[in-house]
Amino acid sequence: MIEVKNLTKKFGPHVAVDNISFTVNDGEIVGFLGPNGAGKTTTMNMMTGFLSATEGTIRINGYDILDEPIKAKKQLGYLPDVPPVYGDMTVEEYLNFICDLKGVKKASRKAMLNDIVMTVQIKEVYKRLVKNLSKGYRQRVGLAQALVGDPEVLILDEPTVGLDPKQIIEMRALIRKLGEKHTVILSSHILSEVSAVCDRVMMINRGRIVATDTTEGLSNKAGNSLQMVTVKGDGYAACEKLDVWADIESAEIASDNGDGTYDIKVKGRDEADIRELIFTTLAHENIPILSLKPVTLDLEEAFLKVINGELEDNETLSVTMVEGTDEKEAE
Repeated sequence: MIEVKNLTKKFGPHVAVDNISFTVNDGEIVGFLGPNGAGKTTTMNMMTGFLSATEGTIRINGYDILDEPIKAKKQLGYLPDVPPVYGDMTVEEYLNFICDLKGVKKASRKAMLNDIVMTVQIKEVYKRLVKNLSKGYRQRVGLAQALVGDPEVLILDEPTVGLDPKQIIEMRALIRKLGEKHTVILSSHILSEVSAVCDRVMMINRGRIVATDTTEGLSNKAGNSLQMVTVKGDGYAACEKLDVWADIESAEIASDNGDGTYDIKVKGRDEADIRELIFTTLAHENIPILSLKPVTLDLEEAFLKVINGELEDNETLSVTMVEGTDEKEAE
């Protein structure tokens, strides 16, 4: 488990991370999502002990990263955005070097490294110099070093940056597999990656957590206030009848299906649940409703709306909105 409480980091007058708190439970794969410069890397560097916090605390499985750094760091495996590999070593030499740094006993080293090599699929390059490997394999070697010592928590900063499409797909599959045995925090600004891999998303902007929810929850953030209605008959008359209600902000034709049916997009005002109002209004006007379903946002749309402050609290979701700051952020 990772517990971050009231974490702040300042670089002179600039507030890179601004009083954030969150918890990552055992076995979760959590996406740390935000635009470039939002504070993701700074937060991860503090979580790993690479940077000290200006204020706040970080606990890894109960160990404070500053008060008990050795015990806390034994719980962690870290893959920075640039893998910390040494080009003049072979993969085998490098991983044994990491074992020495992490104090892995020689009696258990061979079996552990064999397991890691098979997990990250680097057996065919195990005897090769790191500097002669492709970007994808260097990334895998970087992930292998994070797994040395069998840490319970993995922190991965932009693990697919610079990879080609095939390598990205393979890395995502590998991260999902690792999530079966480890707690994983994955930093990224690639929305499709977060959606494909993560159980939960934390969005950070200007150094603050602005939303946290499942990817599905964020995509459904519009709730019941935005509906797509398919009607049979006069779609324009249906729009006119719906537009008169105070709880309905707009009703407009989304498409004329050419078979006597229309798709109408109806938006509620102030997060109002407008389903019953739509049904009773159109039933009264004898306009048959063929379907009524909520309009969901894809993760990209939800991300942009959250970052721009367009989505507000909704009691049906666990999304937590926090007002941003005007301070210039820095990673």
